[in-house]
Amino acid sequence: MLPRLFGAALLGGLLLPYAATAQDIGAQSRPPLGSAIREVLIATPELLSEITGLSRPAPDLYGEEAERDRATLDQAAPQLFDPAQPGFGPTDAPTRLAFFTAKDCPDCTRAEDELRTLAQRLGFRVAVFDIGSDAALARSLGLDMAPSYVLPDMMLRGAMPAIVLERYLTE
Repeated sequence: MLPRLFGAALLGGLLLPYAATAQDIGAQSRPPLGSAIREVLIATPELLSEITGLSRPAPDLYGEEAERDRATLDQAAPQLFDPAQPGFGPTDAPTRLAFFTAKDCPDCTRAEDELRTLAQRLGFRVAVFDIGSDAALARSLGLDMAPSYVLPDMMLRGAMPAIVLERYLTE
C-alpha cells in the first residue's frame, strides 16, 4: 500500500507543473484532447485494468502461426489422409491421423505400437509417412522431428503418450 501511495505522490509531484499548463490550454483545445484520450482508452482498456479491477485479456501469441498451420493442413489433407496411403488400423475406417516416423528411432517404435492399439480400439486408420523419404511433405508441414502426428486440425511434434492422443482424437 505504501509503495502505491509513494508512487502516486511522486507521479502527482512530477505532473503538477504540467497540470497548470493543461489548464492554460484554450477551451478550443480541450475537446480534441479529451476525444483523443477517450479513443485510446476505448481501444486499450487494459490501461485502466488496475483502476477498474478488470483483468487484462491474455494476448494471442500463436494465433497467426496456428492459422498458418491450419491453412497448410487444409492444403496437405488430401495427401495426408488418403485412404490409399500405407498405414494401419481398420481398412474401412476413415484416416484420422498421419504419423511421421523415422528409421532407427526408438521413440517411433514405441509410439507406433501405442498408436496401433489406439487405432484398433477407437476404430480409425493411420497413414504412415517416413520423415526421410517424405521429406518434402514433412518440410512443407514444418515437421523436423520424429515421431510427429498430424490430425486434421493440428500437428503434434515429438512422442505423445497414448492418453494424450486419445483425448485429441475423441474430442
